[in-house]
Amino acid sequence: MRLLWFRRLAFCGAVLAFCVVVLGAWVRLTDAGLGCPDWPGCYGHLYPQPGGEIGKAWHEMVHRYVAGTLIVIIAALLSWAVLRRKDPGQPLWPVALLFGVVCLQGMLGALTVTLKLTPLIVTGHLLGGLTTLALLSWLAMRPQTSGLESAPRGLRPFALLASAVLCVQLFLGGWTSTNYAAVACPDFPTCQRSWWPKMDFRDAYALRGPGVDYEGGVLANPARMAIHFTHRLGALVAGSVLLALGMVTVARARSRRLAGAGAGVVAAVLLQITIGIATVHFGIPLPLATLHNAGAALLVVSMAWLLRTLWPEPSRVTVSASAAPEAAGLKPAAPNGVIPLRRAIRPD
Repeated sequence: MRLLWFRRLAFCGAVLAFCVVVLGAWVRLTDAGLGCPDWPGCYGHLYPQPGGEIGKAWHEMVHRYVAGTLIVIIAALLSWAVLRRKDPGQPLWPVALLFGVVCLQGMLGALTVTLKLTPLIVTGHLLGGLTTLALLSWLAMRPQTSGLESAPRGLRPFALLASAVLCVQLFLGGWTSTNYAAVACPDFPTCQRSWWPKMDFRDAYALRGPGVDYEGGVLANPARMAIHFTHRLGALVAGSVLLALGMVTVARARSRRLAGAGAGVVAAVLLQITIGIATVHFGIPLPLATLHNAGAALLVVSMAWLLRTLWPEPSRVTVSASAAPEAAGLKPAAPNGVIPLRRAIRPD
């Protein structure tokens, strides 16, 4: 029962983490990343003051308020896990990892503001948020307790490979967003009406140090086209791998839960592809661009669900009192009044 409430608290944290990811995208897309140029307050106050671009300031502070609430929930989960670490099935190390990730997230959030939206820092902040969402989703899900042999052979390595491919694609998506490269290719499936436009890959992925205000982007259009085009190619590869994983999982599943997890991955991929194409087609409107980030978060949750299903916990077998000696490797005692045969028969 205690573990059930732990999972419910983790579920609340996962919902908040999803909101934080979407709100972070909303802040970036409305150019409100520097709406409050200091941290953790806003111009030295706990909430935005009248004057200036107060709308952007509120965008940023709402994001910080929700993130702060999430940190409180994760701290509560860690305290719970430490106090109940001896309870059967109570996870501890995943919660400790989650707390470490969210502490790193706080540091990256501060650097995002103080270093004026440096793309590498902002992309790392996005990936950290998605990692937090994945860990909370993992903790919120009830694991299967069937035998470990329930996963078809070869499916686990395939799922790990697909997870790695998804991580690369998430980085490419974050790099596209933080370098303001989404508008570099306004048409689809071509880019600037060309199947292979003139692009600058060297400048596209060059790392730049602090001291530059990156709001609005600093790259020339050929570099932005290279970033956008690479993201599209990555989407083609990642989408193919994830769709193959989902369909193979459904075809080879030995349980309804595993088949449902595979179908969830397929649905999340198709939804994300649809949103991505629609975002370009309609000129990158704010609602669709925000939904595209939400789709990425949904992909992470679906993969966490699949991985959680592929790695169930071993069944806990309850041994009865009469069977306990045999389970411990001891010979069972003879019933009362019965003399063991080898003691009753003695050689002359």
